[in-house]
Amino acid sequence: MAAIWTVNNSQDLQHQLTQAGIGDTIILNSGRYQGNFEIGKALTIKGQHGAIIDAKGLGSAIKVSANDVTIEGLRIESWGSDLYERDAGILIMEQSKNIKIMHNNLQGAGFGIRADHSEQLAIRYNQIHGNPQLHVLDRGDGIHLNRVQQAVAEFNHIEHVRDGVYIESSKGSLVTNNHFYHQQYGIHYMYSEHDEAYDNHSENVSGGYAIMSSKFVYLHHNRTEHATEYGVLLNITNGARIEFNVLRNIHNPQGQEALGNQGRAMFIYGALDNEIRGNEFALSDIGIAMAMGGEKNRIYENNFINNLTQVKYVGDELLQWSQQGRGNYWSSYMGWDHTQDGIGDQSYQPNDSMDKLFWRYPEAKFLMNSPVVSLLRWVESQMTVFTATGIKDDFPLIQPTQINQAIELTTSASELVYEH
Repeated sequence: MAAIWTVNNSQDLQHQLTQAGIGDTIILNSGRYQGNFEIGKALTIKGQHGAIIDAKGLGSAIKVSANDVTIEGLRIESWGSDLYERDAGILIMEQSKNIKIMHNNLQGAGFGIRADHSEQLAIRYNQIHGNPQLHVLDRGDGIHLNRVQQAVAEFNHIEHVRDGVYIESSKGSLVTNNHFYHQQYGIHYMYSEHDEAYDNHSENVSGGYAIMSSKFVYLHHNRTEHATEYGVLLNITNGARIEFNVLRNIHNPQGQEALGNQGRAMFIYGALDNEIRGNEFALSDIGIAMAMGGEKNRIYENNFINNLTQVKYVGDELLQWSQQGRGNYWSSYMGWDHTQDGIGDQSYQPNDSMDKLFWRYPEAKFLMNSPVVSLLRWVESQMTVFTATGIKDDFPLIQPTQINQAIELTTSASELVYEH
């Protein structure tokens, strides 16, 4: 029968980690437990309020080298900063299965939680804080999963790390209801497949969600605000579904056209056969930027709202952004809907001369929604001869697509104004 053990200091904890039986529970009373600890058998480790694991700046605070381990209710701090040695608050060793990490508060320079060659992980309701004094690329990731199968990361708050959740060469992960602040990317997929992420919120980051060299990722109902590089990056990725995400205020204050580093709500680079539907690209330097063979994607029923440049496409094809008679909503579209079917009577091709004017002279942005500019856009649209390259929408939507209520929009599309 499983036993419950209570410990009060580091020596007691080291002793019980060795002596406790499989399935036992070790409860840490309030106090500071200094050192590096390894869990080598199926145990539940629970901290009472005020229980602190302090690694004193060296190595990993806790190593897990067994199956069926639960770590709950601890404050873990001051582990090492050597990323090459995989220093982490909690390091899950190879071949470990069924690990639960819940309701912990981690603060340190290396990885918050790292797992390699593991499966069936549940990482829930943790607070993970990196070191804001370090350059972002010198920090560890909040949650780092390498060759991990069937991991769940949900309801975590992660800030001042490199990437919030980094997933490499893994399969079947679920990342949901996490908040990411002050880091490089909220979620970063590399060589991963059949993953899902929804209801995550990234704010004050370089990029919200990066999907690179991956397959069949389902990214939906997430939000990115106040990023400098992009809301979503789709890079050399196939079979992804990017749906019902809200990507707003993606702006690089130092961005320049010549350097190609403006803020992009979405950046598609060499990605094929992906579905991009029902998203909101708003109030950003560029709505969607596309380059290097990103043409073969289905892009429809999205909302492009008051971006300085709605679309920037580097390529020599004429691409149709609509599916089965439904295109996208464009705040800059000035056409009519005489048939009252919700589809504009005239095709639309971004960007018009007014878009280019505001992009070149941002000090004039306060005129973007003025009646005079609206009139000039309409006059130009009546005289437009479509070019042989670029983006064309034969079925522009008159009203914005409703984003599923999994994310509640606080502002109607008509009220959005670019404020940079």
